[in-house]
Amino acid sequence: MNYGISTTTSLSYEQAVAKVTEELKKEGFGILTTIDVKETLKKKIDVDFHKYIILGACNPPFAHKALQAEEQVGLLLPCNVIVYEKEGRTTISAFNPLIMGQLISNPAMQPIAEEVKARLERVIAAV
Repeated sequence: MNYGISTTTSLSYEQAVAKVTEELKKEGFGILTTIDVKETLKKKIDVDFHKYIILGACNPPFAHKALQAEEQVGLLLPCNVIVYEKEGRTTISAFNPLIMGQLISNPAMQPIAEEVKARLERVIAAV
């Protein structure tokens, strides 16, 4: 199952995190949470891992619409965007909101998911 929108870039990890954050802001998203997976795994279980961050992105107007249409959608929020560096390449991926339609049988969610997907695709394309 293809559940992400992804690209690989020649930008460094740090540049990619900054660029994706900037592009998300242009599309109306703010970052609610930042999880540094590498740091967390090292601190919690003393495991070395490559650079990997999970950004919890939220577009408040779309989150509000989604919550009005389907209260349980909060289980799938915020929109997770990941950036990681592996083998000298940096990858940026965002969860494909259309997958929600496969999980939630509420037709009111479809147009919301389509618009959020279009915005996330523009973010990924701009990085």
